[in-house]
Amino acid sequence: MAHFFTADTHFADDPVRRFFGRPFASSAAMDAAMIDRAGVVGAEDDLWIIGDFAACETDVGRMAAQAAFAVLPGRKHLVRGNHDPDWLVHTLPWASVHDLVEVAICDRRFVLCHYPLVTWNGARAGVVQLFGHVHTRWRGAEGQVNVGVDQWDFTPVTPDQAELEALMLPPSSLQRMVEGDA
Repeated sequence: MAHFFTADTHFADDPVRRFFGRPFASSAAMDAAMIDRAGVVGAEDDLWIIGDFAACETDVGRMAAQAAFAVLPGRKHLVRGNHDPDWLVHTLPWASVHDLVEVAICDRRFVLCHYPLVTWNGARAGVVQLFGHVHTRWRGAEGQVNVGVDQWDFTPVTPDQAELEALMLPPSSLQRMVEGDA
């Protein structure tokens, strides 16, 4: 069993596709590409969706969300984002739903929250924070990584990829100030 992380899929969300310049001719093409690229996830793997799973304000959006959920591989966990309405949380058969969660994978720990945090439990001890929400605006900083699809070629991220990225990103002066290292 492996773990994978992603965020901001926004299935069936054509305004997001256009606003962020996603390289697809339509939201249907975008959805198909994300589903295809999620093929790296196995049936017994855990897929952590760190917010904004789908645009679900219409019947068409709800049907698209349900269809995407049905074909995505793995056990799907939701870390709720600002575009995850109650019906989506309560209707789809998520393995788990959280607002913020800490996940241990072997000897590594990750804090998952849809929003980038200034600090988090274990920040000084090497715990990596994974987030989405900001799409193309910020890749992250040392110790925290944007796992949104816009940053990762619409493909889920492995813990190894996230941890390596967390080590390579520049430090956050705000986090250092809050943690007392500045």
